[in-house]
Amino acid sequence: MNGQEVAFLILAVIGGLAGLLVVTSRNVVHAALYLVVALASVAGVYLLLAAPFVAFVQVIIYVGAIVVLILFGIMLTRAPVGRRVLDNTLRARVGAFVVGAGVFIMFTVFLGGAFGDERIENQGATATEALGESLFRNYVLPFEAVSVLLLAALIGAIVLARRD
Repeated sequence: MNGQEVAFLILAVIGGLAGLLVVTSRNVVHAALYLVVALASVAGVYLLLAAPFVAFVQVIIYVGAIVVLILFGIMLTRAPVGRRVLDNTLRARVGAFVVGAGVFIMFTVFLGGAFGDERIENQGATATEALGESLFRNYVLPFEAVSVLLLAALIGAIVLARRD
């Protein structure tokens, strides 16, 4: 095991634990902050894959903009911040765990079968150029659609929060 694989393992454990805390946290603000940690660990994985452009875009767009938008929406809608008692039964929790574990195993088997022992080659600056070209030629419309969707969510939060 080399250093890159050890760093990936550490980032994967941190990201996995943060993702687990996102869905199990009873406090909405804490869940949003755990989401920051999970998304930052994904950016760290991109750095390990020698894709600094994608890593910085991950930090700027997801960690910066999306999480701030989520926190802004929470504050505007006055969502309950404290602890709430959920009526989840043990049966529902076990079922959710079984489904989650099944999806995890399925993704692990499919990804292992798809890539096997292949290594990812370092493409350097040409990969960033190709990514930028692909992003602005082929994916401009979905990128703009997501920005309109986020704007609609922000306007919806403001409408819900205003007093008549």
